[in-house]
Amino acid sequence: MPPPQPDSTPPIPPVPPAPPAPAALAAKVRTLAPSMTRSMHRVAEAVAGDPAGCAALTVTGLAERTGTSEATVVRTSRLLGYPGYRDLRLALAALAAQQAAGRAPAVTADIAVDDPIADVVTKLAREEQQCLADTAAGLDTSQVEAAVSALATARRIDVYGVGASSLVGQDLVQKLLRIGLIAHAHADPHLAVTNAVQLHSGDVAIAITHSGRTTDVIEPLRVAFERGATTVAITGRPNGEVAQYADLVLTTSTARESELRPAAMSSRTSQLLVVDCLFIGVAQRTYESAAPALSASYEALAHRHDPRPGHR
Repeated sequence: MPPPQPDSTPPIPPVPPAPPAPAALAAKVRTLAPSMTRSMHRVAEAVAGDPAGCAALTVTGLAERTGTSEATVVRTSRLLGYPGYRDLRLALAALAAQQAAGRAPAVTADIAVDDPIADVVTKLAREEQQCLADTAAGLDTSQVEAAVSALATARRIDVYGVGASSLVGQDLVQKLLRIGLIAHAHADPHLAVTNAVQLHSGDVAIAITHSGRTTDVIEPLRVAFERGATTVAITGRPNGEVAQYADLVLTTSTARESELRPAAMSSRTSQLLVVDCLFIGVAQRTYESAAPALSASYEALAHRHDPRPGHR
């Protein structure tokens, strides 16, 4: 008997990322800061800290203000997602107008070791809100749409993550399973690779890594990419190594890292937002089959939520 032929469904073509909205500029700077050179970081900090002042400067003027070069200003503009400095200036002017109207993003303080618990609750809530707002502002919705389209029609979905990102992957998989999709979460790196080998066109592989350089997550994504699956990266470092093997990149933001608040803690919040956006998008696209599947899963578990004896 001849072996089954791979699905001939053409892969999702790469979707070019759109320039970030003006309100997302500060979040973009925070996200990309670790990957910037010192000179580029000076330019980025200047435009995020004083958008009105920098919007009035030519490329030469901004280079002089930051003690860098015109080439560095242009490179920084492109790293932030703009085709050139002219586009960045337009975004800065729009951001300055928003701030003048009273819509500037809030800045919260770090948690100190001697903070009372009431302050910890308040600060964490503000940080989480800012993290979610930054992620929402920085998400490229065209990339999200393409990822939803791929997931909604996927034959099979594999999700890779380790540590806190593994928990996020499990959350996505259990949601997709409840609406009738075939999805697997792989925390074991060897199992992830051996499963990735079985993927092909029509399948989807998702890698979740805040740093963008986690080898145990990148390796199975690379294999899936080479096998022809549609690959998606959920990462806080869109220029990281993981992006080399991703057809689609969904960028997350994080609150500032500190001794009491590691990156894994804040990255999880923004990753869960992206996961929820993907799930809701897929549920919308597949509503006719998703709704009865979700209802059936609720009914199957209903007796486990009734504490009365004899009720199943």
